[in-house]
Amino acid sequence: MLSEKVVGLLNEQVNFEWYSAYIYLDIYTYYEDKNLNGFGNWFNIQAQEERDHAMLFMKYIMNNGEKVKLTTIEGPTADYKDFREPVVDAFNHEKEVTRKINEIYAAAYEEKDFRTMQFLDWFVKEQGEEEKNTEDIIKRYDLFGQDAKSLYMLDAELAARVYAAPSLVL
Repeated sequence: MLSEKVVGLLNEQVNFEWYSAYIYLDIYTYYEDKNLNGFGNWFNIQAQEERDHAMLFMKYIMNNGEKVKLTTIEGPTADYKDFREPVVDAFNHEKEVTRKINEIYAAAYEEKDFRTMQFLDWFVKEQGEEEKNTEDIIKRYDLFGQDAKSLYMLDAELAARVYAAPSLVL
């Protein structure tokens, strides 16, 4: 049985994952509008992953006999000045996602809720990958993103990303 505190944090995370998808859809449309379709593809897939994460949290809550509480999700408000800024925003957002998952993990640990801790282990690992992936794009952009040919090549590299559904089993 999940504690009220853990259920509350899990529900907050459900809604934050949906919000994350909104952010990445907004970045997707920004890049598509700028004809950087590879960057757009990368963020469209990122949005799909966030929706999957929200669904995994929802299923976990329901599988434990609790009620999912969806809330209103505000639209993103970013107005990007250059091609680098959305990736930096994404990196900072991923760090916030990590912080929130760690907060749930800490609460589960406090409650000796080992089932929730085991569920969250996958997300802890996933967040390490998410932060590294966005940081790597920033580093590559900083190395050669100001050169049009190199930006074109980076865009082509990001266009090759394909969606893969999460492998977490509930």
